[in-house]
Amino acid sequence: MALIQTTFADSVGSISLDHYEKRNALSESMVNEIIASLDKFKSQGARTVILRSASAEKVWSAGHSVDELPRADIDPLPYDDPLERLLQAVRTFPAPVIAMIQGSVWGGACDLVINCDIIIGDETAAFAITPAKLGLPYNVSGLLNFMNRLPLVVVKEMFFTADLIGAERAENLSLVNKIVPAAELEAEVNKMAQTIVSRSATSISVAKEALHALSEASSISPIQYEYIQSLRRNAYFGSDYLEGIQAFTEKRAPNFSKPAPKA
Repeated sequence: MALIQTTFADSVGSISLDHYEKRNALSESMVNEIIASLDKFKSQGARTVILRSASAEKVWSAGHSVDELPRADIDPLPYDDPLERLLQAVRTFPAPVIAMIQGSVWGGACDLVINCDIIIGDETAAFAITPAKLGLPYNVSGLLNFMNRLPLVVVKEMFFTADLIGAERAENLSLVNKIVPAAELEAEVNKMAQTIVSRSATSISVAKEALHALSEASSISPIQYEYIQSLRRNAYFGSDYLEGIQAFTEKRAPNFSKPAPKA
């Protein structure tokens, strides 16, 4: 059974997440379908792609499929993780990707959405990045994705609390481009897509690639990178990550360890 729906017309591709039984969680199977659709749209010369949910529900996507995360003692978000491959596919797609958001966006799906080029939502749109609920050490590239989109104080709040940021605040913070009434959302997204189609594909492609390259221009020394990776290793080998995954699976609140007081 397909986990997404796709359409292609007038140079606009559309990908609709369609596995609400699992709250549109980004399983490896769904990710592979999305990437395959992006590849097909690229070969068809798509001038823009809309990423959306097939239906208006309370949850747009529950994020990375927790069932597919390792239980312990291994990096939960390596370079070749399905979610990482999807983010790369969206970032490198030669035309703009527009996220159309109805409902709440959680965890890895929040990372996916902020990697889209344009985000338009309705009043129900809300965003949360949730590794702190799982004891999961987020990877460096993911942290940079948020830092490139939002002020550092907001990134810290999101990663420290895992709380939702609602539609109005998301618009004020420029987390989204625009919030519109639900009844107008689809028309507004289609209008944006058609505007992009009417412009120079070459100019847009160059601008997207250049902006992507510039956004990754921040340097970090090998020593700093290895230090961050050592912190992450300590976390995913630690008790909090194991407890967070078990608690999620058992549908209970996690009982995270309390750090020993420093001398």
